Amino acid sequence: MPVVVGVDSSTQSTKVEFRDLDSGELISSGRASHPSTGIAPVSETNPTEWIAAFDQAYAQAGAPVSSPKVVAISVAGQQHGLVTLDANHKVVRPAKLWNDTESAADAKWCVEQRGAQWWASHVGSVPVASFTVAKLSWIKRVEPKNWARVTRVCLPHDYLSWHLRGGGASEIITDRGDASGTGYWSPSTGHYDQEILQIIDKSREWSEMLPRVAAPLESTGRWGDAVIGCGTGDNMAGALGIGLAPGDVAISLGTSGTVYAVSAKPTTDSSAAVAGFADATGSFLPLVCTLNATKVFDSFASFLGVDLKQFGELAMTSVCGANELVLLPYLDGERTPNLPDARAMLVGINSSHSRGDVARAAIEGVVCGLLDGLAAITKCDVDTSGRIFLLGGGAQSHAVCQIVADLTGKQVNTLNEPEIVALGAARQAAATLTGKWPSWVASSRIAAQPIASSSQCNDTRQRFAAARIKSYGV
Repeated sequence: MPVVVGVDSSTQSTKVEFRDLDSGELISSGRASHPSTGIAPVSETNPTEWIAAFDQAYAQAGAPVSSPKVVAISVAGQQHGLVTLDANHKVVRPAKLWNDTESAADAKWCVEQRGAQWWASHVGSVPVASFTVAKLSWIKRVEPKNWARVTRVCLPHDYLSWHLRGGGASEIITDRGDASGTGYWSPSTGHYDQEILQIIDKSREWSEMLPRVAAPLESTGRWGDAVIGCGTGDNMAGALGIGLAPGDVAISLGTSGTVYAVSAKPTTDSSAAVAGFADATGSFLPLVCTLNATKVFDSFASFLGVDLKQFGELAMTSVCGANELVLLPYLDGERTPNLPDARAMLVGINSSHSRGDVARAAIEGVVCGLLDGLAAITKCDVDTSGRIFLLGGGAQSHAVCQIVADLTGKQVNTLNEPEIVALGAARQAAATLTGKWPSWVASSRIAAQPIASSSQCNDTRQRFAAARIKSYGV
């Protein structure tokens, strides 16, 4: 039986799935955790930890399968993380990950060199701390000795795919989806932007340092007898796993939150809210990311002395709008809006508010932030009128599903696949082998229908926006 392998190397763990090439049926899976990445604002890890986790997860997935015939493999990885290698192909320093905000000042400096509109027009996005370009600037500024040793830079999925090809002097390759999150590759032109790279360091020969960008279905080598796909970023792989169609919207609530949609044309947003990414198929994937999602639920459940199930039940004892209580959920700073030094605020609390109001306000604050992102994507002339898919750990909560349905006024669908990114990577592996995208995608089910009135929804959204503007000016 021909088997394709999808790999999801996220911030917290590596997941590996074996799937039947023809049907997409899940045969087996494995998972291995990554070490702690540090305490905000620092989030770093040694890239070799990803290799160790992959080996462990792959062995776990392969254990129950009798002599699998692996014919293709593809790796999806967390976006933006910066991997630096020296002339001997060794890691120079721990990789700075997407949620490391030490480079906030560098992102600001980068924008000041040309202006937000210039950046948006050149690469579809305006740099914030999470973008790779800001991390390049940070290393050059803060660690010049390390910077002097760097001869190649790449992203997490590039590093793992390079390892599969044998590492060493072999070519490092990326894809257009993940490259579009660096802040120095243009989705519009399909090339690295040399003017941006010169802003970072005029003395470098960048053509020798950066990965080649592969075509969407290009085979980039072999791992044993298996074809290696070019891989992609985790959000792009998630869209592949869903089979996201034009008009559809994906809202993912993991440690961080994302909202994205498919676009036939590149987008630009000088406000920096929308990242104008490319996808893994040849189209585009405008996306908004927030740093604070399910970790807000975890924190407030702990504050209230309940588990997550009880936290959701508490939230459902309140009403839409949480009796006018608002949470601005920026526990450890925020990416969208760009507030790296912000902290969370409960706005409007009084003696009549209940524990249920606090729980509901926590969920509504996270959801309102993501729906503000959705509005920004729509404003970029992207069709967002189709289905809503709720992904990630937050999608397992009935309360979260209901609140998303209430605040959008639309049906919310959840997926029957727990590892949507690994599924998307497996689809890419299959397409790389066969030359066409397989028909199998994640199945879905209806999770919630709106029950709140449109006026309640509008009041809640407006109250959140007013509190944000008053507290932070954005």
